[in-house]
Amino acid sequence: MVFLRSILEERQTYFVDVIVPIAIPRILSYRVPVGLEDGLGVGMRVIVPLGRSKLYTAIIKKIHQEAPLHYTAKYLEAILDNHALVTSEQLKFWEWMSSYYCCNEGEVMSAAMPSSLKLASESKIALRDGSDIRNSDELSDKELLIVEALEIHGELDIKDLTELLQQKTVMQHVKSLVDKGWVISFEELKQKFKPKTEKMLSLSPELRQDSALKRAVGELERGRGHKQLDALMAFLREAADYSSKVTRKRVMESANVQSATVKALIDKGVFDLTEVEIDPFQSNGATNGKEVTLSEDQERARQEISTVFEQKSVCLLHGITGSGKTEVYIELIKEELSKGNQALFLIPEIALTTQLIGRLEAFFPEQLLVYHSKFNLRERTDVWKEILKGNPVLIVGARSSVFLPFSNLSLILVDEEHESSYKQYDPAPRYNARDASVVLASIHKSKVLMGSATPSIETYHNAEQGKYGLVSMTQRFGGIMLPEILCADLRKEVKRKSLQGHFSHLLREHMEETLRAGKQIILFQNRRGYAPLWQCHTCGWVPKCTRCDVSLTYHKRAHHLNCHYCGYTIDPPQVCNVCGSRELKNLGFGTEMIEEELKEHFPEVKVARMDLDTTRSKHAYQKMLTAFEAREIDVLVGTQMISKGLDFDHVALVGILNADQMMNFPDFRSFERSYQLMTQVAGRAGRRSERGKVIIQTYKPDHWVIQKVIQGDYVGLYNQELVERINHNYPPYFRLIKITLKHKEERVVEQAAQDFGKWMSVKFGERILGPEAPHISRINNRYIRQILVKLEKDSSPAKLKSGTQKLMDEFLAQPAYKSVRIILDIDPA
Repeated sequence: MVFLRSILEERQTYFVDVIVPIAIPRILSYRVPVGLEDGLGVGMRVIVPLGRSKLYTAIIKKIHQEAPLHYTAKYLEAILDNHALVTSEQLKFWEWMSSYYCCNEGEVMSAAMPSSLKLASESKIALRDGSDIRNSDELSDKELLIVEALEIHGELDIKDLTELLQQKTVMQHVKSLVDKGWVISFEELKQKFKPKTEKMLSLSPELRQDSALKRAVGELERGRGHKQLDALMAFLREAADYSSKVTRKRVMESANVQSATVKALIDKGVFDLTEVEIDPFQSNGATNGKEVTLSEDQERARQEISTVFEQKSVCLLHGITGSGKTEVYIELIKEELSKGNQALFLIPEIALTTQLIGRLEAFFPEQLLVYHSKFNLRERTDVWKEILKGNPVLIVGARSSVFLPFSNLSLILVDEEHESSYKQYDPAPRYNARDASVVLASIHKSKVLMGSATPSIETYHNAEQGKYGLVSMTQRFGGIMLPEILCADLRKEVKRKSLQGHFSHLLREHMEETLRAGKQIILFQNRRGYAPLWQCHTCGWVPKCTRCDVSLTYHKRAHHLNCHYCGYTIDPPQVCNVCGSRELKNLGFGTEMIEEELKEHFPEVKVARMDLDTTRSKHAYQKMLTAFEAREIDVLVGTQMISKGLDFDHVALVGILNADQMMNFPDFRSFERSYQLMTQVAGRAGRRSERGKVIIQTYKPDHWVIQKVIQGDYVGLYNQELVERINHNYPPYFRLIKITLKHKEERVVEQAAQDFGKWMSVKFGERILGPEAPHISRINNRYIRQILVKLEKDSSPAKLKSGTQKLMDEFLAQPAYKSVRIILDIDPA
């Protein structure tokens, strides 16, 4: 019987495989305590121990009865949910992303879930039972101070102790108290996120009858509580009946009283106060918004897209700037929401949400959700939970939106699909949201529509080859012509000495004409700051970042030199460190210098600057774009964030101040990117009543890329680029994998790169390029070397991962290279 009972108990033992949000190679198994089996489900959060004392929030991936072979499974600590917070489709998506982008599922989970849904482990201390401060002779002064504080507060964390003792290192005192038996240390789960709540007032149960309420009113009338009586009467006006709850805020506003008045009524037992969790997406029932009226070209495009979706799951909408792609998107979204489905609208930049949300709210007043990194923890968690309900909603968001818990996703829109902003660079997973959206759609059996006026070469090639559908829109909405594009030849301007600051005679002339006509101007310079170089005029010395291999950019308003890679900052030197000369000057120009020159040349004109420096706060984009749309700004100066999808009625002129800077970047995609940027920013001009103008300032007006921009010849650019790509084995014909090695010592990383490159060459042969130092070979005190692997298009990254991972493990096992970091980037942008 004992033997039989032990067998039955063993059979009833359950284990869970969990994903922990850290970079560990394998999925871990934990034992389920007896009695918790019935409450478990795949996709639920559990608390698991890892290491000696750390606790993590993990996601259940699998429930089974097989004990792990190579280690004794620990017990899971707790179950956090009564229903799945991560869907089965998400788990499939995480698994694919881990495999394709050569990372761990824990890293995917860390990127996917809002940090508010991942509880943090935090060391705390408390007095041991039986500790008596009267027997504290053995304690030092600081130890006694800690014990006295623990008697008052019960428990303290390390941050509390640091503030209490006014010193950074406190662990020696904690260790001493633990060794002496005075305190215990433990790991406590700290909830980072608290649901949004509202303070609600209700009548005390004793006053919910007319007679009792009349007595309370009489007492307030006879006393001096006139304000309190006003608050009570305001509550009764707002309440549906005696048992109703009314928000404290509404009562205070209705009665025009302060919180102290309400508190007095609570103390007297007139009101009860409770906190109620509120639903931030509570609908008022209205779901119908504004109707869309499509032009003939837009309606044709919509019908063609629907036809493509009958045969293919992915379609490219190649529409010129201003053709009205957004209206086509809206009609397709409406159709899906009416069926009870969900739709995802991906955008490359947070800046685009400002104007886009304003347009979409008119059509989807109660079905629109927004998700991006500028949202706080509560807002992101609220969106996550709302989508989990499965209601028909439209989600607008940046690349991280692909990780949301969709349940009936039927349409994914990828606007400006060519943008490199869809690529995640650091940390892992280093995914491209555009490419990931195709896999996400496959998992949900939904459709993907990619839209762009300047598609990426890879996407257009997929459409040309028939892998994707292709629909074109060649007319601007309303019949408006594409802007007239003119070139300002800077070679001639320099010879004639007609440049004023960084404005050519041609650009100044058209700016003056545009401003006289009461129209607006956009000026594009893809470099922020005042000047990229602060240089000695005598010997040419340039201050560089002490942690990165880059020169420091001068920011005039803050009057400092700043590294745009690591944030290192110094005051501008007044004396050259090499020759001692005081002749130091700025070289080059950024958006801040253009803003200053505009105010000098056009003192009456209202100028604003849109770049990373001016849009750091949550609502900075919205305020600036709203002001520009309201014509409170005449000239908007900006970096590439002004080139993407913005739509303004009164922009008549666009100036591109330095076209050559983009084309000279050392990258095989530089010509493609230059064409895209110039065409996109040019498309902001003349989108309504009359044709706009674009001035491109360049030293190479005859360059073939600039000529393609002037002609609006995307297909010509595409065909030219294909020739170069096939000749040199680049995408779309080959797949790229970039392997980056980093170390704090240049000698070590150089030798490691050479040795690892030889190991890779044995396996992959001539497909290996490098190792070589990149354009910026040191960032944040880490020297960098890179190896590029070119693989045939049909090769599998999963096979590369298994082969490369083995090489990496063997390589990093060598004592000399143990501290070298190796990073794999699949399909680098």
